[in-house]
Amino acid sequence: MLADSGPVTILDVRWQLAEPDGRAAYEGGHVPGAVYVSLEDELSDHSVENRGRHPLPSGRDLEAAARRWGVRDGVPVVVYDDWNRAGSARAWWVLTTAGLRDVRILDGGLAAWTAAGGALETGAVAPAPGDVTVRHDDLYAGALPTLSADQLTTVATLLDARAPERFRGDVEPIDPVAGHIPGARNAPSTGVLADDGSFLSETDLTRLFGGVDDVGAYCGSGVTASVVVAALAAIGVDAALYPGSWSEWGSDPTHPVEKG
Repeated sequence: MLADSGPVTILDVRWQLAEPDGRAAYEGGHVPGAVYVSLEDELSDHSVENRGRHPLPSGRDLEAAARRWGVRDGVPVVVYDDWNRAGSARAWWVLTTAGLRDVRILDGGLAAWTAAGGALETGAVAPAPGDVTVRHDDLYAGALPTLSADQLTTVATLLDARAPERFRGDVEPIDPVAGHIPGARNAPSTGVLADDGSFLSETDLTRLFGGVDDVGAYCGSGVTASVVVAALAAIGVDAALYPGSWSEWGSDPTHPVEKG
């Protein structure tokens, strides 16, 4: 239980496709002591071009942000959200690939906290500055495996974490091109979660992925694919993330597109 743990830094990463700024929701009620983290402004760098809708920040910028959040060397970090583990998985992936060694996702998110009787506090938290050191400045070549567009054919299995209708190309509400990367297999990020928003058991995850090993994952912009990567990590599979994902792939007219 989070409430029974020792010293820990808690980060609230509220983010949804329809509501990317989660600060108001955070201030309305959050885990006591949790610091708000903006996925759009602190876990992404929109000044980077041709890297999709949520380019990765630099390690130096991330380090400065993490110190503002109060992250300290040697102190575990717990991240949570309130929507399909998207925000927390993004934070887990970004911080881990930057070199932080003990970052954990609160399984089930904020709903699990309140269901267990956890109290909420309102308003913003202003923590004491942290001293964390980020070990990788280029997060595209950090501690966790990544794929570039040119490397997608090097993995045996490529998973697309978007909803089935977007994978098939029936609809595309966000990016200019509909469809998927040729050869990809659809593995919606919500499919690795139980009805209560917690991750499926190791047995169910192993059954779902059928013993995949050499695997990469992408989504629309590298956010929800992190949920699939985290689920695979739970069963010992080190999946590579394609950070630019469909928003990068589809922006290049020379890239082939598959539908159905």
